[in-house]
Amino acid sequence: MHDIAELPKFLIADSSEQPDAVYVVHTAYPRFCMNVADDHIHWMEEFDAEDDKELAQVAESLVAEALGQLGIDVRSATCF
Repeated sequence: MHDIAELPKFLIADSSEQPDAVYVVHTAYPRFCMNVADDHIHWMEEFDAEDDKELAQVAESLVAEALGQLGIDVRSATCF
């Protein structure tokens, strides 16, 4: 069995329930799944008030990096 630390930092996924959607999954903290079509982010972590400050600091760069994995120009993304 492989350790979760061996997963790639980003995974690209799809959904049989939404066949036109493409997702980027960030596997390291803070973990999230982003629908590239509508920029919706589902956080897979529980955050408290203290975490919100840290999350705000790293979220923009993580999403930019995730979109970059797909070759999407971050300047044209609508999630910020």
